Amino acid sequence: MKNYTLTDAVLVNNYIKGEESALSVLIERHKQRIYSFIYSKVFDRDVSEDIFQDTFIKVIRTLKNGKYNEEGKFLPWVMRIAHNLVIDHFRKGNRMPKFEDNGEFSIFSVISDGNLNAERRIIKDQVEEDLRNLIQELPEDQKEVLVMRMYKDMSFKEISDKTGVSINTALGRMRYALINLRKVIEKNNIVLTN
Repeated sequence: MKNYTLTDAVLVNNYIKGEESALSVLIERHKQRIYSFIYSKVFDRDVSEDIFQDTFIKVIRTLKNGKYNEEGKFLPWVMRIAHNLVIDHFRKGNRMPKFEDNGEFSIFSVISDGNLNAERRIIKDQVEEDLRNLIQELPEDQKEVLVMRMYKDMSFKEISDKTGVSINTALGRMRYALINLRKVIEKNNIVLTN
């Protein structure tokens, strides 16, 4: 029982030094909160248990590899790992609707819904981050037009004036940007939810 008075940071340090029982104390101390968080997102006991186990497998690997450096912030770190694994679960299992593109720039509809519950908000934030990363991979001229059109809400006339190219060139760059985004999404089996 003496271990329960030790801080998380001390227990993590003890585990890293080889005291296996320190991890058991950490798991026992935080299991209810972590499991409840996971269950509140997936609403399935078996899946929650799998994600819980995967979370601590990642924790153990990170600690054993000496890559943990957030002393004193053990629980928030573990919760971030669990959160990321929940997101991965929805993506890999295709449990969330896949992005459907009808050719009208609907890829951006996923970031326009203002009425989101907590779960959808987490997923929306992840989708926005994924989309920003995909956009960064585009050629500079396509990225510039896409950002002006979709994020700055500029007309193609305004884009043409700002970039010094014809409206048709701006339209072409936008078209190629969307084609390239679609290719990357399909090639990497990326699931963008709405």
